Formats: sequence, structure tokens, C-alpha cells
Amino acid sequence: MLRTNESFLAYAQLRYEEQERKENIVLKQYQKGQRILHQGEPATKVMLISEGLTKCLFSEANDKEFIFEFLGRGEIIGELECIRDIPCLCSIEAINEVTLYAFSVPFFRDLLQKDLQLNHLLLESFAARMMNTSSRASFQQLHTLEHSLGKLLDLQSRQNIQLSKEDMAAYLGVSVRSLNRSLKNLPVT
Repeated sequence: MLRTNESFLAYAQLRYEEQERKENIVLKQYQKGQRILHQGEPATKVMLISEGLTKCLFSEANDKEFIFEFLGRGEIIGELECIRDIPCLCSIEAINEVTLYAFSVPFFRDLLQKDLQLNHLLLESFAARMMNTSSRASFQQLHTLEHSLGKLLDLQSRQNIQLSKEDMAAYLGVSVRSLNRSLKNLPVT
């Protein structure tokens, strides 16, 4: 549910501290509810989350949203758009106060050409995302909504995260009405 990557965070912190004038990588802050990237718009930076929690969401033409993932410390955003030179595939929104390392696109592209460690971290990140997406999709296909909701509530409790009903429904791919019905059907513990 909540993805983090401490190795990538350590890499970004080191690159940030190595800068003499702090202009290729800057720290940016976003408030709760603020959009960091907007689906369909150009990504002007490649960013790595230093602190806070974000949601990665896809908006359909009918204004329905689906949350792919919740991203935390060390997760990178905007890299696919930079590598492929395409508009943002999804929107990223701050769930609480978020601090990011924001890499300029030319600097990030230069690092891609020269920095083997960055390439290794990116490959690991891409592989983890593919595995997580595949296992989540199969889990949601093979289990009832009540079972998936129970797992989500357990994860929220263990990771000390509070999600709105709208976010839970968007993550599970159901309506808020279906979510409420399933919440009523869960056994009381």
C-alpha cells in the first residue's frame, strides 16, 4: 500500500548535498491537498519524496479517480515522463505536508547518461512497481471487496495512516457507496 525507498532517498540526499550552488536539485514543499503533478500536463521536474505521503491517481474522462499507489519517503515521481518526454500519466497529490527533492530535467537527463547508481536505482524501482501492480491486481481479482478492505484497514493501522473514505474507495476501485456497504459487513473486532 505505502511505497518507500530509503536507498533512493539516500542517493537524492547525497546528490543534493554535493551541489555547490543548490540549483540543479532544490527542496520544494507542498501542503495537504496540493497537486504536485497534474495528469496530462508537462512534468517540469523529476522529484523524490523526502518527507510526507502522496497519492498517485488516474482520472478518467467521467471524473472518476483511481488511486494506483500511496508514495512515501524515497519514491520518485516524474521520471517516466522525463525519460519518455511525455505529459504526466497521472496526478500526484499531497496527503499531508510533503517535502521533495526536485531535480531539473536537464540535470536528471545528464545523470541518466553518466550515473550508473541512478540507473540501478531506477531499474529496481521500475521492477518493484511492476511486481506490486501485478500482485495488487491479482489480489483484487481473487478476493472479495470485504477481504481487500480488511487488508487495507489493517495496513492503515500498522502504518499509522488515516485515509478518507473517498481515497479508500478510489484505491479499491469501487464507489463510496459500495465501500460503506462493505464497512457495515465487516466483523467487529
